[in-house]
Amino acid sequence: MNRIVLAHAAAAAAALIAGAAVVATRSVIGEIDPISLVFYRYLISIACFAPFLLAMWPRGGLALSECAKIAGFGILFFVLFPWAFNASLQYVPAARGAVGLATIPIQTLIVAAAFGREKLTTAKVAGVVLAFSGIAVAFGTAAFGRGNADYMVGDGLMLLSVLCAAIYSVFSRATLMRHGPIFVTALAMAFAVVVLLPVVGLQQGSAALPSLSTKAWIAVAFLGTVAGVLQFSLFMWALRWLPPTTTVLYLTLNPITAMALGIAMLGESLTVELVAGMALVLLGILVGTGIVSANRNWVRQTSSDPAR
Repeated sequence: MNRIVLAHAAAAAAALIAGAAVVATRSVIGEIDPISLVFYRYLISIACFAPFLLAMWPRGGLALSECAKIAGFGILFFVLFPWAFNASLQYVPAARGAVGLATIPIQTLIVAAAFGREKLTTAKVAGVVLAFSGIAVAFGTAAFGRGNADYMVGDGLMLLSVLCAAIYSVFSRATLMRHGPIFVTALAMAFAVVVLLPVVGLQQGSAALPSLSTKAWIAVAFLGTVAGVLQFSLFMWALRWLPPTTTVLYLTLNPITAMALGIAMLGESLTVELVAGMALVLLGILVGTGIVSANRNWVRQTSSDPAR
């Protein structure tokens, strides 16, 4: 199995874990503010990453320019992105937030094309449109129904978080290739924790841990380990080998996973809209990643060569 196939699998796995992370975030956001949640989540991640970060540190050291670049990526992807994402869920229901999150492929495609980092193809555009349409169909009125004035604030924060993720996905690839996804992820998270430390200290007024329920601490631990170390490692590794738009296209599985967990854990019902939406999302991924095109070419080659 080659690295490209594994990268597709890693991107899909990261998206599925991210779906569970939405549910975990939604469950704990009422007990802790968005900034503190980001800080404690990545503090746990850094504790897990620490041995690997020290072992992978370049023998010749790391240039100041590279440190600054990774620090910038860390602030963008591990401070601004999760803060805006967490904050948005204070104003909008999970369904509406998930639709906003599903615009990541659209924004990534626009950013990549605008800066000449990726060629705009019909297949990629079609895949992004199909996948986003699937999200819209799956959530239906739960996402697009009338809400209160705060929905505009929540939508704006969610779109801001998505823009941060899109910029990171497009511009971080070269750094990931030079230093490796695990090292870059761990160091970027470390910079994010350092930046957030004084903010959280001033906000809490003390160094004491926040008073959370056992259920909330379990959710935070999940966000720091499985949805932190594992999820971001898989996503960064996939981003190293796949084009940005292809990698983030898998994130449209995120809200579908969240809904599936709602069915399995909360007793929600499986609807026709959900099934149709999932089908459109999967079709969008197949078209956008080039799998449909590759299979069509293989069939043509096989039919034109009877000896195959």
